[in-house]
Amino acid sequence: MAFDFLKKEHTIAKPGFNRWLVPPAALAIHLCIGMAYGFSVFWLPLSKALGIKESIACAPGSSFFEQVFSTTCDWKISMLGWMYTMFFVLLGVSAAIWGGWLERAGPRKAGVVSALCWCGGLLISSLGVYTHQIWLMWIGSGVIGGVGLGLGYISPVSTLIKWFPDRRGMATGMAIMGFGGGALVGSPLADMLMRYFATPTSVGVWETFAAMAVIYFVFMMAGALGYRVPPSGWKPAGWTAPVATNNTMITQNHVHVKKVWGIPQFWLVWLVLCLNVSAGIGVIGISSPMLQEVFGGHLLGVNVGFSDLSVEQKAAIAAIAAGFTGLISLFNIGGRFVWASCSDFFGRKLTYVIFFVLGFVLYVSLPWSAKAGSIALFVGAVCIILSMYGGGFSTAPAYLADLFGTQMVGAIHGRLLTAWATAGILGPVVVNYMREYQLSLGMPRDQVYNTTMYILAGMLVLGLLCNLLVRPVAAKHFMTPEELAREKQLAHEKSSADGGTTLSSAELAQIGNGGNPALIGAAWLAVGIPLVWGIALTLQKTAVLFK
Repeated sequence: MAFDFLKKEHTIAKPGFNRWLVPPAALAIHLCIGMAYGFSVFWLPLSKALGIKESIACAPGSSFFEQVFSTTCDWKISMLGWMYTMFFVLLGVSAAIWGGWLERAGPRKAGVVSALCWCGGLLISSLGVYTHQIWLMWIGSGVIGGVGLGLGYISPVSTLIKWFPDRRGMATGMAIMGFGGGALVGSPLADMLMRYFATPTSVGVWETFAAMAVIYFVFMMAGALGYRVPPSGWKPAGWTAPVATNNTMITQNHVHVKKVWGIPQFWLVWLVLCLNVSAGIGVIGISSPMLQEVFGGHLLGVNVGFSDLSVEQKAAIAAIAAGFTGLISLFNIGGRFVWASCSDFFGRKLTYVIFFVLGFVLYVSLPWSAKAGSIALFVGAVCIILSMYGGGFSTAPAYLADLFGTQMVGAIHGRLLTAWATAGILGPVVVNYMREYQLSLGMPRDQVYNTTMYILAGMLVLGLLCNLLVRPVAAKHFMTPEELAREKQLAHEKSSADGGTTLSSAELAQIGNGGNPALIGAAWLAVGIPLVWGIALTLQKTAVLFK
């Protein structure tokens, strides 16, 4: 068959394969789909897609559906912003629905489907911009692309945990770091392409969508084809599985994905992730206006409030706020790797305790640092908060593997991501509506965020309580040896249980290390160079904060 190479049994690593080739393959996919975070770079140009220099407003009294299908007036940014909701809701839903399929189909097939959906969605969006039909963008990038996000996000999780049982947190942190870094690479790339394609009759967005679809497809297919899964029975040379204890809660057994809905520990971890993400995403959504409205002219060394600033002064502090947004993006990315790696030493439960306790202190300190006029303390607190927001994402897969085993951790992680979809609605709604309510009461702009920060701190208290309630999973929930053997057979793993070919100890020892150093170096450079480029550009913008 022409597509046999996509089958999971054809992706089992052979002697001589190096496990350090898998993380760059995962990064190649995550850096591409992570552009979902940076889609706001398109909103302003798209709001002038017809007018080019100025937006063409729809006729007064136009209904929502008339605006959706109109080809004579420009879209509002609020209409374009629905893309974000679609992205993260569809990510969570698709990961939950197809997570079980991924475990059996393998990461390579899932990666290819993700590339087709994400890049195909960009092409459909390109057509939507060209014909000025926003519903095509919603279907293309929002729905079809959202499915690609979900499959691409979870495609490497189970594989990386199985390749790095000795460093579960670090391994998943490396991949999920790429998702956070996708906007750092994609946003400046999109800006460059839009400038290149812009003409007197086009803002250059539909051409940029098409170009990025091609570029991303090449990277994502390279990543998908680079995936390999370890043969059954493989483990790193010299590594011995830790003994399960009540402190570490690392089980040697496995839970079937169909059972997790009925296990209390799953729902406790679901709430832990949902509350951590709700608080963090709430801050991300208001970070730029919050800095500007809280400190106003103090950002320029002028003792006046935000409302009293001139147009030129507001433009100046907007540039500073842009640098602030870039800075917290770097902490979001770094936190995904650093905190997940630390969890290998602290344990997952203690790591989340740190998130919630330290996070609570930092959230309640923000109103105090704002009142004291301490920009440095305020910025520092938000940066640490966002590092723990990212760390919460990257630590979650390892937490699941500890509790429920590694056999179906990818599928279980897919179901857990419904917590992200929920938080993507809960966090922004709480923050935005509370801000509007406070303003409607006539509260000064520099004080409207105080109550919001206390509410978010309260969410962290609830998250802490849920995390403290997590205990080892009861033995009755684990698969029996016969059920596990059957699941391995369905997952196309080579083992004596399914009559497949079992590798000898000597052959297993030749897998994981070694390989061609040039190939390993080239793989890491392919993903490292774009990421370093994006970080360097972000640091240039961030430098405005320190002038």
